[in-house]
Amino acid sequence: MALSATIAALLSWAVMLSGYPQPARPPTAEYKPHPFFVGQACGGQECKVIGWYNDKDVVYFDNRLRGDDSAFTQSLMVHELVHYLQNLSGKFDSHSCADQTTREQEAYAIQRRYMAEAHGEAQFQLMRPPLCTPGTAVGQ
Repeated sequence: MALSATIAALLSWAVMLSGYPQPARPPTAEYKPHPFFVGQACGGQECKVIGWYNDKDVVYFDNRLRGDDSAFTQSLMVHELVHYLQNLSGKFDSHSCADQTTREQEAYAIQRRYMAEAHGEAQFQLMRPPLCTPGTAVGQ
């Protein structure tokens, strides 16, 4: 299935499980090499990030996920699509460390629900800590 078709299908899951409204259009989705994530999502520090939403209507997935239609990869995509919906909602301040943490908690919870409801699998993941600490987020 093409990435755009996968995103459209998984966006429906993200909407249903999150309660956020259906957006007029899905975000743009792109595959990128791992160094992109190190530079853009991890502040130049080596990391294990393989999916990232940039708060500008683009979700990125590591090239290593290209062609991988596993339940885990789909759940990761749902997680990033939740971030897209969160951003559209205006509910969170992306410059607030506390809001970044809350956004991650919500996205991980919805990712787990997706795995349980769509695939009948329990998924337990440790939440990646936010890249900020209270008082150091941009704009604080």
